[in-house]
Amino acid sequence: MVDEALSAGAVARRLGIAVTTLRTWHQRYGLGPSQHVPGHHRRYTTADLARLEVMRRLTADGVSPAEAARWARQAPEPGSVRTPRPVGSTKARAGGGATIPVHRAGPVARGLARAAMRLDAEAISQTITRAIATDGVVDTWDHLLRPVLVGIGERHAATAALVEVEHLISRCVSTAFAAVVAACPAPAGQPPRILLACADEEQHSLPLEALAAALAEVGVNHRMLGARVPLTALLDAVERTGPAAVMIWSHIRATADPTQLNALLSAPRRPMLVLAAGPGWRVDTLPAGVVHPGDLAEAVELAISVRDSLGRPAAS
Repeated sequence: MVDEALSAGAVARRLGIAVTTLRTWHQRYGLGPSQHVPGHHRRYTTADLARLEVMRRLTADGVSPAEAARWARQAPEPGSVRTPRPVGSTKARAGGGATIPVHRAGPVARGLARAAMRLDAEAISQTITRAIATDGVVDTWDHLLRPVLVGIGERHAATAALVEVEHLISRCVSTAFAAVVAACPAPAGQPPRILLACADEEQHSLPLEALAAALAEVGVNHRMLGARVPLTALLDAVERTGPAAVMIWSHIRATADPTQLNALLSAPRRPMLVLAAGPGWRVDTLPAGVVHPGDLAEAVELAISVRDSLGRPAAS
């Protein structure tokens, strides 16, 4: 067992995080090495690594570190769950198969999770559309969609299943957000106040689509470039549209290259505000002058402040 245990440096490399982050998770949330040999540093076991992988994935999905740590501490021991249970097994629920954990998200989220397990696209879409109409985009994202998406990710990490569920619900979410944007068109002829783009090679665009819908809902004119935007293309878009703010989304550490931010800061048509959004960015390594919004609501507030500082179009 000693030979299988890992040092902090080895674990950090496996997870793609900094050793300082690993130490913070240990000190603040108790996710530290559990194996101790007298006279030697503590080492991370396979079980420790499994819990840390849950922590890394959930924080990357936007879950707060404290909540992610709570879930990580409840993660099953490696080998306790190897394959997903068949939908018809005795521990599956009728009509929906094994359940998606949504924890404290509430009955609407549980209903959405059940619809997702049934691959019921119509029910998924209706639930999302009703929630947006009732609560708005930000609350729907924070209290309905994110818990279900994180729950799907949690199940996938434990069983390697639910890829088809994640694909279907993601498509339904994208469609719902696109409908919000289509229903709130920007005034003709106005340049975008904010340009939204995923970092180069970043494919996880759903949170950025949520922001686009939230901005449309509050009347902030924006331009959405989507996933995997090369730096040259981003700079060309900035040059042609002259946005007041640019937001680059990075979901994972591998795509969070500060070169993209520095290029925006030194661009001939430098935007008033450069934002680095998403869990991929390390706040302590961001260039001076770059803002890191903590969540969707804060990103919307920053965009509104930029719009208001420029002034609304004069009434005719």
